Order: sequence, then structure tokens, then C-alpha cells
Amino acid sequence: MEITIAAPLSTVLIDLARNAGKDVYAYLAELLSEKVDPERRIEIYLALYRKYIKEAKELEEEGDYAQASEKYWGAVTALLNIIGEKKGMPHYTHRDYWEIMNTVIDETKDEALAELFALAEKLHANFYHNFIPKHQFAIYSKRVKILIEKLTAYLRKIDIIITEKP
Repeated sequence: MEITIAAPLSTVLIDLARNAGKDVYAYLAELLSEKVDPERRIEIYLALYRKYIKEAKELEEEGDYAQASEKYWGAVTALLNIIGEKKGMPHYTHRDYWEIMNTVIDETKDEALAELFALAEKLHANFYHNFIPKHQFAIYSKRVKILIEKLTAYLRKIDIIITEKP
């Protein structure tokens, strides 16, 4: 089922999401998270991950690198939101995401995760400033897909199975 939200409510929702630095789906997920239990929140974030990774691939194939950048970032943060839920950690700000990443780095002893996450943040910045040329975007997206693979492997270790490949 799909829900259509007409103006003026849709305009307010878009403005609130934009002011929060999130897309509408992530913003709604955050609002809904206050009303549902942790397992249901994980389902929401898993659905967001699937949506973002699919859209990222499609947009990259179309050559829309700015939009693809944000979708890859959304896929990464959806996975971090799941980890945050499982570990009872906040997961709403860049600082929260770094705290989660630092926890994963400490637990896995995989220092490469810090660099990979920094590249994911660079893709997030590219959405706003569109500064990454095509040939370099391929490098960044490849590295962010490695980050996603590492995060999904970590999630398997804490009993969350994700079958979609980045």
C-alpha cells in the first residue's frame, strides 16, 4: 500500500525533513520510531536500507551522481540505525553515527572502517555540493559498497541477516 500526502501537509513534512538534514523517508522513520518497539524500528530501517541501496544503484547507472551519493549515504545510515537499535545507542546525528562506527571498529578491530565511513560522509556532502567527478565517483561508490558489506557482515554477527548486496 502506498500513501499519498497532499499539500499543505506534504510541504510541511518536506520542509521539516530538509531542516533536519534528512530525506522524507528517514525523517518519517525517525518520527515513527518514538511510537514503535525496537524490533519494529529495525524492520523500518531494514526497509529503508533496501530502498536506498536499490535507488543508489539505479541513480549511479543513470549518471545522477549527486542523488546516488545521498542514497548510498542513506543506505549506510540505515545500517547504522539498525546497529544503534540493537545496541541501545542513539542514532540520529553525525556524532551518533561516529559513536556507532567507533564501537564497531573497536569490536571488529577493523580500522579501515573509519576511512570507509569518512568516504561515505564525503558522498553525503557531494549530494549538497556535487563536486565529485564521474571517474572519482566510481571509486567512492566502490569503497562505500565495501563499507556496506562490512556493516552487513557485522549485523549478521549480532543476528540481523541482510541478503541484499550493495
